[in-house]
Amino acid sequence: MNHVHTHTPHHGASHGHHHEHAMDGQAEILDLDAEVLAEYTASITAWLPLQTAPHHIVDLGCGTGAGTFALLDRFPDAHVTAVDASAEHLQRLRTKACTRSVEERVRTVQTDLDDEAWPDLGSPDLVWASASMHHMAHPDRALRNVHDALAPGGLFAVVELAGHPRFLPENAPEDRPGLEERVHAAAGFTVEGERTIAVDFEGSRSEAIGRYATGVLQRIRSVIAGRLSPEDLTALDQLLDTSSPHSILRRDDLTVRTERTVWAARRT
Repeated sequence: MNHVHTHTPHHGASHGHHHEHAMDGQAEILDLDAEVLAEYTASITAWLPLQTAPHHIVDLGCGTGAGTFALLDRFPDAHVTAVDASAEHLQRLRTKACTRSVEERVRTVQTDLDDEAWPDLGSPDLVWASASMHHMAHPDRALRNVHDALAPGGLFAVVELAGHPRFLPENAPEDRPGLEERVHAAAGFTVEGERTIAVDFEGSRSEAIGRYATGVLQRIRSVIAGRLSPEDLTALDQLLDTSSPHSILRRDDLTVRTERTVWAARRT
């Protein structure tokens, strides 16, 4: 669980110098997200309602590998197929795998998850998708692809930022109540568990928290600068100026607050 997103897809195809710079920045944020929230990612992997320890895991939209390595740590006999469209992210993941001496347990596959046909991912016991499903243009097609790839009885775990696209309540829509449950049933999945994890801890003693906050706020600024008052923009820029006495890196009152929700569904 591994990704902090400001609606910059990491599995689409783009090119050019600006893209490379943006990808480098995003990769750094993904790495910091993994470092800062490692404990929470581990708690999710421990919670998964698995019937047996998986041997083959697919990490969809793996980014730089936060989920991949959390899963390798949790399941020491498993191999992970890490899937992403970004060659830069996959290269960074492979470098980490070598550093951790687990390169023989990791296979990387470069593909766009919005493609109609996915490459052969084998027959995994567990498919993990952390903060990647909401970026997909055709999530229904992706669900079918996951269902068809999973071994019978295999588990699909979806981790998302709570507050991103909400799902229907049981009594909605008014003319077809219960529609969502029927959609899940038609897809061939049975939801076996749902859990929301609230993250709220102080970061005053962690240098990584300051870099994490700076990276995330810089990406948000690039999107919303035109909607801020001049006074707010000036204050934000002071926080982001690492040479300023007001830099966020100099603060000792930082906290991390977010929510993540995980769903686990079994192929029936």
